[in-house]
Parts: sequence; C-alpha cells; structure tokens
Amino acid sequence: MTKQVRAARTRQALIRSAAIVFEQHGYGQARLALISSGAGVSTGALHFHFENKAAVAQAVVAEASHGLLEVSASIRRRTDTALQTLVDTSHALVDLLGRDPVTRAGFRLSYGGERGGEPGLPAQWQGCVGELLDQAAAVGTLVEGVSRTDVTAATVAATTGFEVLGRCDAQWLSARTLTGFWRLLLPCLAAPEVLPLLDPSGTVAATEAVATGRPERETYGVGAASPL
Repeated sequence: MTKQVRAARTRQALIRSAAIVFEQHGYGQARLALISSGAGVSTGALHFHFENKAAVAQAVVAEASHGLLEVSASIRRRTDTALQTLVDTSHALVDLLGRDPVTRAGFRLSYGGERGGEPGLPAQWQGCVGELLDQAAAVGTLVEGVSRTDVTAATVAATTGFEVLGRCDAQWLSARTLTGFWRLLLPCLAAPEVLPLLDPSGTVAATEAVATGRPERETYGVGAASPL
C-alpha cells in the first residue's frame, strides 16, 4: 500500500469518526482526542490532516456534500423524468440520513453554522430541488400555475424536518413516511398525464445510487451504538 493510499484512508477514517463524535457530543463538546482514537490514530496524525476542529467539521460537511452530489448525479442517469428524479433523490437522501453518520453530521453542522463560509447541506438540497422543478416545468410535466417556490419550500422543509424528528424516532426517516409525503404532494404537482407514471415510493434508481455511490462507508442506523 502506498503512502498516498494510507493517507487517504486515514483521512476518511478521521472524517467518519468525527461525524460520529459530533453527532454524539455536539460540535462544542467534541474533543480531537475522541476523534483520533475513533479512527485508530494519534492526535498528531489528526493534525497532519486537519489544522483544528473547525477544519475537521468543514471536511465532514464537504464529504457529505460530495456524497449527495454523487447520489444525485447517479439517479439522474437512471431516471427519465425530472419529477421521478426528485422523488428518487429524496428517498436516497432520507436513506442516507437514516444510515450514514457523515450525512447526518453534515446536515447538523450546517444547521449549527460550525462549518465556515461554504454553503451548507440544506442550501445544496434546496438548490437541487429547485433545479429539478425548473426542469419539470420546462418540459410541461408540472400542473399549470403551480408555484415552484412553494413546492421547493415544502419539499425541503419536509425532508430536513424528517431528519430532526428522526433523531428521536427512526420511523420519520423511513421510506414509508416519505412515500406518504409524495402521495400527498404529487397529485398537486404533476400534470394529469404524468402522474400515473410516477412512483412515490421511489424506483430502483434510488437504491442503486446509494449502494454504488458510497461503497466505502460503513453506516449505522439512528440510535445505533458507535464503534468508538
């Protein structure tokens, strides 16, 4: 194994460990010693990769952001319509929020403002939803007169709200809960001729995107024990 590969693996282990520590203790109470021990390295090795705790938090947000971009791009390649892409991407996001500590920590650090000046995960997700709705409107698959601004707000509020509620009850981050949301919203959103073609429970594209987009990351469910 080359030094570059070892360094990359150590960095990924530190990011994952940091996500779990931030989730368990919050940013303010997270200690670098806990992060380094969770990754199986010394604090000195942590400082080789990251200057301070803020830099570690920024790396967690960046990793979560990159993961969401990968999944979104994968789903776009596998689906035929922007509305189904939106549904599938939301299912993939909720799946990641339920199983992946890096995605969860990325969102929570974004809420807390501990990640520097770059756009956070909620803003990224809002941009993705808005873009897909614009694409759907451009090809005439939205109900005439529907407000894309309102739909974007409702979708982002619901999906990110499920993450907050899911901290206490994992059912909020279930496919069933999100499917119910889309069953309610899609008839108000999709043109009548398009609605029967849409699957509110998501297609196989969402599952495949999560499986192939983040193969290197071991995930833990809401409330699961940490390996630290």
